[in-house]
Amino acid sequence: MARQSILFFLLFCSCSSLAIAQDPPYKAVNLGNWLVTEGWMEPSLFDGIVNKDLLDGTQVQLKSTRLQKFLVAENGGGADVLANRDSAAGWETFVLWRVNDSSFNFRVFNKQFIGLDGANKLVATSNSPSNPETFQITRKSDEPSKIRIQASNGLFLQAQSETLVSADYGASTSWQDNDPSVFNMTIVKTLQGEYQITNGYGPLRAPQVMQDHWNTYITEEDFKFMSQNGLTAVRIPVGWWIAYDPNPPKPFVGGSLAALDNAFTWAQNHGMKVIVDLHAVQGSQNGNDHSGTRDGYIEWGESYIPETVAVIEFLAKRYGNKPSLGGIELMNEPTLGSNLDTLKKYYQQAYDAVRKYSETTYVILGNPVDHDSKALLSFAGGFNRVVVDVHYYNLYSDQFINTTAQQNIDYIYNQRASDLSGITTTNGSLSFVGEWTAAWAVQGASKEDYQRFAKAQLDVYSQASYGWAYWAYKCQYEPWSLKWMIENGYINL
Repeated sequence: MARQSILFFLLFCSCSSLAIAQDPPYKAVNLGNWLVTEGWMEPSLFDGIVNKDLLDGTQVQLKSTRLQKFLVAENGGGADVLANRDSAAGWETFVLWRVNDSSFNFRVFNKQFIGLDGANKLVATSNSPSNPETFQITRKSDEPSKIRIQASNGLFLQAQSETLVSADYGASTSWQDNDPSVFNMTIVKTLQGEYQITNGYGPLRAPQVMQDHWNTYITEEDFKFMSQNGLTAVRIPVGWWIAYDPNPPKPFVGGSLAALDNAFTWAQNHGMKVIVDLHAVQGSQNGNDHSGTRDGYIEWGESYIPETVAVIEFLAKRYGNKPSLGGIELMNEPTLGSNLDTLKKYYQQAYDAVRKYSETTYVILGNPVDHDSKALLSFAGGFNRVVVDVHYYNLYSDQFINTTAQQNIDYIYNQRASDLSGITTTNGSLSFVGEWTAAWAVQGASKEDYQRFAKAQLDVYSQASYGWAYWAYKCQYEPWSLKWMIENGYINL
């Protein structure tokens, strides 16, 4: 009987150890594009949207076919809209706010909106859009870059002269270039984030589209795969609207909170931890698709601190005592220029909010990407169980253009190792490489090159005291997908 009891105890310990999540340092992966949409990772998500190239935040330039001149918001806003520019830059670029499939507001450089002046002249003086600032775009069926723009008075815009653009053209068109109501539209930049997909599909279709995505993009089978292949944690980007689930402010839709709940259950089932990462904050902290921005402007600042802290408090209250919680990241990739003191003020208040519910949860401070990696070190040293998150990409910088595979690998072993050691202290905050990838700017790299590059990063980033997280688990671009890299022998954990 004693022998049977011992065997049962050993068997029990062996089985139950699968459900005991590890402590740092973590080998983690980002579940990007799951609860915060990033269209570049899975463009097919947007295929069902009418005019999917004219989503919120799309930057357009408009050229009169008759005058062969670009429309411009004089002075960048606050004055008339003219048609007198030979080339286009900031003042000649307009940012779309999408009202529906074919109706839009046009935001100008200084953030005002184009509208009518009370008669029919076009001006850019309104600080918030209403009916006079709403226009319908009609595209030529066989040449969608050719457009006409109908104003709220039912008439079409026309470039009468270089100094007069008005909404008083009522005739139909044969789309000839001498028609003053015809414009060539050039799309300069697009956004494909959570705001774009939910507002693009609209309130009737978006809830089902997003629910289908959340149910299928990441499942418990993925957590099983991750745990079986050496991963001990996931970093899950979430948006501020999750705190208002199931009825978040429009155009966002409810359901992501239930998906996050599932992730905590799946993580516990497979002996993993969950790092909840506030990836998108209200007002946008960096203007990128993944910040939940509507139009690319960075609005987040001191006035947004209370509501952003409230999101962190919501997450801490809900998950602070979950055994599978690995940490809460207060903000992803802030790009705030000189506002480092504002960021620190927010971090202090958000840290305090977490501590109301848990004394042991790791609190992660995202290092501002436009500052040195040591920018938060002395500040972070005043807290308990705090982590500084840095992101390392051999991309997005001219220094990596035309570099060889070996030069990139040497850069990891030398420069990255030095940078990381500089923020990896023995008695202060922990260090975390919260995003990295095997994608790089090297052209024609072999499988062996990718293997060596990945190994170099694993060698170096494993020195981070809190660990690392690959970006991402799934992606249409293979080197960005850790799942693909593992399955095809590029990375061995």
